[in-house]
Amino acid sequence: MEISDLRVALFSGNYNYVRDGANQALNRLSGYLLNQGAKVRIYSPKSKTPAFPSIGKVVGVPAIPFPGRGEYRVPLGIPWWVQRDLKEFGANMFHISSPEFLGHRAVTLARRWDIPVVASVHTRFETYFRYYNMAFLEPFVEAMIRRLYRRCDAIFAPSESMAQVLREQRMSYDVGIWSRGVETEIFSPAKRDMAWRRSIGIADDEPLICFIGRVVMEKGLDVFAESMDALHRRGVKARVVVIGEGPAREWFTTRLGEDAIFIGFQRGEDLARAIASSDMLLNPSVTETFGNVTLEAMACGLPVVAARATGSLSLVEDNVTGRLIRPGASESFALALQYYCQDLEARTAAGAAGRAVSERYSWDAVNHALVEGYLRIIRHREMGGHPINRPR
Repeated sequence: MEISDLRVALFSGNYNYVRDGANQALNRLSGYLLNQGAKVRIYSPKSKTPAFPSIGKVVGVPAIPFPGRGEYRVPLGIPWWVQRDLKEFGANMFHISSPEFLGHRAVTLARRWDIPVVASVHTRFETYFRYYNMAFLEPFVEAMIRRLYRRCDAIFAPSESMAQVLREQRMSYDVGIWSRGVETEIFSPAKRDMAWRRSIGIADDEPLICFIGRVVMEKGLDVFAESMDALHRRGVKARVVVIGEGPAREWFTTRLGEDAIFIGFQRGEDLARAIASSDMLLNPSVTETFGNVTLEAMACGLPVVAARATGSLSLVEDNVTGRLIRPGASESFALALQYYCQDLEARTAAGAAGRAVSERYSWDAVNHALVEGYLRIIRHREMGGHPINRPR
């Protein structure tokens, strides 16, 4: 089988409702498949006002708003008319992108129709409950996710560190890597703009620490704020720029105080300019499986101070491209930030090392690796092989 023979049915819980790293990766995958002559169709709740233009045809599935988070949707299943569309499309590979109800139903359908099915892992959903005082649910959620992934032919992690976590959690016997890419011609140190910094009230000699991403509690907003408090107690006069939007913005604005500048959601050249015009990235989150924003910051020549967690472990080399800090250790985060705030030479060296690492990641290369995984699984099935996650 060749790439052009692939007919991929991609299942997503909110494909074009939210412009996050996961959905943009899926959109790029769809574009790569189409450019290679393959066919792809996306099955997802469909927005009348999509957050970004979709590449590939999107077939809507019924859904309801997620309670308290209206920007997300809860799919209600795969009704008969969607199943008919799947049959007419002639999918020979199912790909689920999140462990929610639509993903479970797609895996059940794939097994019934004897179609190979894979899952890509984009975030550590089981860890979200820590941020909402429901950590007791984590083992239950992990068990539910394991049941889903063990029914797939294979799962794909975005980094080796996340793949190792999945192996330790016994999520699958076949764990591949589907990394993430970055457009180094857009995200570049050359996009640094001192005039733009001045326009938002940052002096040339003021260290600027950036937060990038959805402004939600599970991104470690509490640790970020505590780290900035600890930095200020050390007498370091640094400023914060928050690049992104989200339901916790009001809380974050109040918590960070007047030293923080919120510039909202940015994209493309504007996003690259904002990142490159900062001096370092602080990423205390433990929920990422890769860290798209970390890679973008490295491409822009910024040192990264990140939690020693999945994703960052595979991108950040401690004391070379930044610092890896024990999750939640706000004093240690502050000490690392102080070092880069006060040592321009170290900051420049770490940024240059990060830029060199980012140049290894191209979207075509990482998407090709996933497609090779598709073909391997299909050939294994055609030769009479059985998915190793399932009993014969």
